[in-house]
Amino acid sequence: MIIVRNVFHLKFGKAKDIKPIIEEAIGLMKNKGVKSVRAMFDLTGDSYTMVFESGHESLADFESKIQDMLGSTEWEAMYQKMIPLVDSAHREIYTVIGE
Repeated sequence: MIIVRNVFHLKFGKAKDIKPIIEEAIGLMKNKGVKSVRAMFDLTGDSYTMVFESGHESLADFESKIQDMLGSTEWEAMYQKMIPLVDSAHREIYTVIGE
């Protein structure tokens, strides 16, 4: 299993604005068959940080799901709402060896 974390550094004061958009993204991902999806917001560390995390069976599974999502008009519309709220982002991918 792998965990994919998309770490977003939000513009100052925009955490409340992105929450409903992220709830929409979670719903879209679940509709595309992603079983494990969650969003987390900072309590400590860099302010206005949001982590959007998803679990996948393998890198191939992740690649397949992401291609399906990125090709959808629903995902594109949701993503366009996020762009003005985000300063920067990066992706982290981890292999899970035990839970």
